[in-house]
Amino acid sequence: MARHSKLQQQVLALYRQFLRAGRDKPGFIPRIRDEFRANALIKKTDVMHIEYLYRRGQRQLEQLRDANTKQLGSFSKPAQES
Repeated sequence: MARHSKLQQQVLALYRQFLRAGRDKPGFIPRIRDEFRANALIKKTDVMHIEYLYRRGQRQLEQLRDANTKQLGSFSKPAQES
């Protein structure tokens, strides 16, 4: 099994934390999985973008852990209009 970089380990830990936090909230698990899968397509060499999404994910995790949270924002950039 290949070893993961420190950043990859942090992202995987964040993913597990999201799954645990979303367990008690209906409809959150599929959304969390979809967002992480969509962002998995980001190149590993795009470290700045990955770190940005990681920090943003940490903030959203804190919001998700709040008992009053009913919705979850998007993790990715909106599609560009042509």
